[in-house]
Amino acid sequence: MQFDDVLLGRRSIRGYKSDPVPKALIKEVLGLAMRSPSSMNTQPWNFTVVSGDVLDRIRAGNTERNLAGVPHSREFRIGEAFAGQHRDRQVGVAKQLFSAMGIEREDKAGRQDWVLRGFRQFDAPVCVIITYDRVLASSDDTAFDCGAVTTALVNAAWSRGLGAVINSQGIMQSPVVREHAQIAEDQVIMKAVALGWPDEDFPANAVISERKSVDEAATFVGFND
Repeated sequence: MQFDDVLLGRRSIRGYKSDPVPKALIKEVLGLAMRSPSSMNTQPWNFTVVSGDVLDRIRAGNTERNLAGVPHSREFRIGEAFAGQHRDRQVGVAKQLFSAMGIEREDKAGRQDWVLRGFRQFDAPVCVIITYDRVLASSDDTAFDCGAVTTALVNAAWSRGLGAVINSQGIMQSPVVREHAQIAEDQVIMKAVALGWPDEDFPANAVISERKSVDEAATFVGFND
């Protein structure tokens, strides 16, 4: 794919085929993603790639704790709830997804099942857990750099025919993730990325979230035209 095709064509994939993803292909995608810039070349990121029985145990543990009402234990700061236009955008994409999946507003069971899909990493065959070195946790550049490499990861995956979605729900129950994925204590769990071959028949995969325009986002200073 050309660079523009990747950026303009990529979308978040929330439904996957069960087909396995070759380890060599995942390594290729990670190698591309790791060309991302980082502050002073610190490269704070690390990846734990899980599949098979290990991923199934994480899914089960996440789901069990969520249904039991166990509070989340996300390690990376979560911040305040969205408000204003940011909340509007959050609600907007949720409406798009629920509409695509035929989940009505009063369908509580359908909505809960959708939430649980996130805790199950959307039933993808692979989950990439992004962590960063704990010694760099106090630096805001660390989160910025990990965001950059994660964006590069989902774009690199798309360029190779794979689908992905950046997923916070999958790491909300961090003790489950840390135990089964055997993540070292010197790492902070930041995000998860569900990864696999897109199921083109899954309705939500056709959803393209709206983007604000360049004119809304950018201010130009010092230009003559």
